Amino acid sequence: MASSKEYLDFVLEQLSGLDGITYKAMMGEYIIYYCGKIVGGIYDDRFLVKPTKSAIAMMPDADRELPYEGAKEMLLVDEIDNREFLRELLEAIYDELPAPKKKK
Repeated sequence: MASSKEYLDFVLEQLSGLDGITYKAMMGEYIIYYCGKIVGGIYDDRFLVKPTKSAIAMMPDADRELPYEGAKEMLLVDEIDNREFLRELLEAIYDELPAPKKKK
């Protein structure tokens, strides 16, 4: 099942307090970037983030879910209505994420 454009728009609106949020459509789903780093994505109308130490600390009871078959587990963001929490979450995990790969 692909994610809806409406859910993408909702998540982007919730993240609008952060500068540097971009996305890329990929096979019916959406990869979410923060200042050039992949922080997570929207998969089957669920906002999932990478399970960094900060993300786990901020969401210790978060469900771990697969974005798609064969992928690594990610954390389901339940507090999608809380803009302040989302801002703090993405700012906290940013430094733990790898730098974007250089294009050849």
